[in-house]
Amino acid sequence: MTGAFATLRDRDDLKAAKIADTLARDVAFAALSPARRQILAESGTIVLLEKGQRLFGRGDESDAAYAIFAGEIELTIPGLDGRDVWLARLGSGSIVGEMGALDGAPRATNAIATRKCELLRIDRKLISEALLAEPEAALALLGVLIRRLRDTDALVERTSPMELGKRLARFLLIESLNGRILYNQSEIGHHIGASREAVNRKLERWRKDNWVEINHTGLHIRDRTALLKLCKRNSKLHI
Repeated sequence: MTGAFATLRDRDDLKAAKIADTLARDVAFAALSPARRQILAESGTIVLLEKGQRLFGRGDESDAAYAIFAGEIELTIPGLDGRDVWLARLGSGSIVGEMGALDGAPRATNAIATRKCELLRIDRKLISEALLAEPEAALALLGVLIRRLRDTDALVERTSPMELGKRLARFLLIESLNGRILYNQSEIGHHIGASREAVNRKLERWRKDNWVEINHTGLHIRDRTALLKLCKRNSKLHI
């Protein structure tokens, strides 16, 4: 029993160290001292999510932040036309929900697991205590919050007013930087705030124009210049 207990304790210590390292790599928590990050890592509770489960929704109470050490969380907000506007995908080694946990305001986004996830829930009270104990870290975090708010506002401003063709072209250009595009039409529509049918119609037209190719290996861009020109009509493309 003593040996088994020691093994479990070693595993717990390794997991806490991994979580503390995750916190250190996040711009929000990096301002805290290593000792304070270790306290947060050891005080949290584990949360398990299946693909498609909601971590939190827009308007929910911001009672915690979450360190992701397995899986992926997608963040969206409602667009002007009622459809969701995709904001980000956060994977292992990221923190989600810290902005709400820091200021106490209701959640501004929807957070859904796109894969099976394992997270550490860090209670808002623990975060507040850490900032009270380290005022310099609180000032550094204020700058982080302001930058993130500006980035989010800029993304919504760029994306929401765009007509479907520009939104779709912009999404394909950005995703293609990582190689082939593996999303299906429904998933693409979700990311750009459009219906599957509308995406299908647009992609079929572009396929006939030889701008894109769709086959069993995924979606491929054949005429990047044409998509870039479409994006730049009366708007700026940021990639």
